[in-house]
Amino acid sequence: MPDSDPVFVALDAYISTISAFKDDGFALCADVTAVDYLERPERVLPEDVTAERFEVVVNLVALDPPRRVRVRVQVPESEPTAPSLFDLYPGTEAMEREVYDLMGIRFDGHPDLTRILMPEGWEGHPLRKDYPIGAVPVQFKAAAK
Repeated sequence: MPDSDPVFVALDAYISTISAFKDDGFALCADVTAVDYLERPERVLPEDVTAERFEVVVNLVALDPPRRVRVRVQVPESEPTAPSLFDLYPGTEAMEREVYDLMGIRFDGHPDLTRILMPEGWEGHPLRKDYPIGAVPVQFKAAAK
């Protein structure tokens, strides 16, 4: 099942586009993830797409006939928010929480947008390119305090 070319979608058309793919037989949302392009603002995109720091990437799968599509939507750094896919694909609940936790992108309409990997009181989002490396003190087991 070869991947098709990615489909770039404007943020305001994100839900309607995903919904149209679902209506076309894409019954499975295999993945929701995000990319931080802080260090690559000049990346190559289609002419009608304005590059933003963040990009949410959604992989959809149709089983009969077997097809895949990758949907990419630009999310601005100034307001890192996208609509939740939970109402269309309930299985995205944990995937969107992970993107929120590690990248700081909020999903409007998500039923429980809380941290899933990092502790509740954690400051920042560790997969962002500007997150300080090595800023977490490590206490090894049986080490002198």
